[in-house]
Amino acid sequence: MLIGNYKASYAADESIFGSWPMRYGFAAMVVVLAVLPFAANSFIVFLAVQVAIYTVAITGLNILTGYTGLISLGHGALVGVGAYATAIFGNWLGVPFWVVIPMAVVTTAVIGLGFGLPSLRIRGLYLTIATLAASFIIIFVIEHWKSVTNGDSGITLAPASVFGIDLVSDAQKYALIVPIAVLAVLFAQNLFRTRVGRAFIAIRDSDYSAEIIGVGLTRYKLLAFALGSAYAGLAGSLWAYNFLALLPTQFELQLSIVFLAALVVGGSARTLGPVFGAIFVILIPEFLKWVFGFLTPFSPTIVEYTAPANTIAYGLLIIVFMIFEPMGLAAIWTRFWRYLNLWPFSP
Repeated sequence: MLIGNYKASYAADESIFGSWPMRYGFAAMVVVLAVLPFAANSFIVFLAVQVAIYTVAITGLNILTGYTGLISLGHGALVGVGAYATAIFGNWLGVPFWVVIPMAVVTTAVIGLGFGLPSLRIRGLYLTIATLAASFIIIFVIEHWKSVTNGDSGITLAPASVFGIDLVSDAQKYALIVPIAVLAVLFAQNLFRTRVGRAFIAIRDSDYSAEIIGVGLTRYKLLAFALGSAYAGLAGSLWAYNFLALLPTQFELQLSIVFLAALVVGGSARTLGPVFGAIFVILIPEFLKWVFGFLTPFSPTIVEYTAPANTIAYGLLIIVFMIFEPMGLAAIWTRFWRYLNLWPFSP
């Protein structure tokens, strides 16, 4: 009879899914993801693809901000770097997507590494301002380097192709993007069970103490920026193959704020936090559209307030979560499974 959490072997201690509810929960999630494109309509599949892309991007921000404590307001611009790198490499070199995506990831990681250099000298609010400046610089370059990026006119790219079949339908894109997102989340889960992940956490808790016990601040801070940027590049690459047309305005500061809000609501420093956060930021606008569509017969001009309502909803929910559940939706989810695992002796 199970009355508590304990580990009786090394294998149990190293297991990612340490309890039966987590194992069965993960298996159920895999089954749902596998069945979804066959059971749901095209719009639901389209939203699921967007959730997957946002999950990858927010996971990168979680590595940087949630686990390492380096707050960034330039993550949306780095997603843009990955997206534009994908379009440029794909158009110029004509190589398949499975070559283009790693190239875009490496390019974004190198650029993110460069913008992480200020973290060696500054931190806190000053570092946040530095990442904000980096965001403006990236968008400025994308808008004005017209010979490469096509400026404000945007850039298009050919769809990803597998064995000569172009992935253009929502279900085909789902088959490409969602498995990559699942693997990216599992990689992040494993990362924080390694020495590198522990070093990130030590820096977040106290960088001075981490340095005293032998953690190289220069190495691990830059590594955190590179990894977070690589995730942003991967998300940008998937974004490009999903929408096939890019504009600089898609990656401005508002996108970085949306990612940060999603991380707060979903739960920072938790693997599932980016998943819940991505679902939150994708579904809230759709919910508000449905509400405003219902109210349109009573007030025909109310649809004009959809965008401001999104911003207000984000702000209110962030305040609510910061007050009542600072660890986000992931903490509620964890408590639920812990209760289930100890049932009928749950506290």
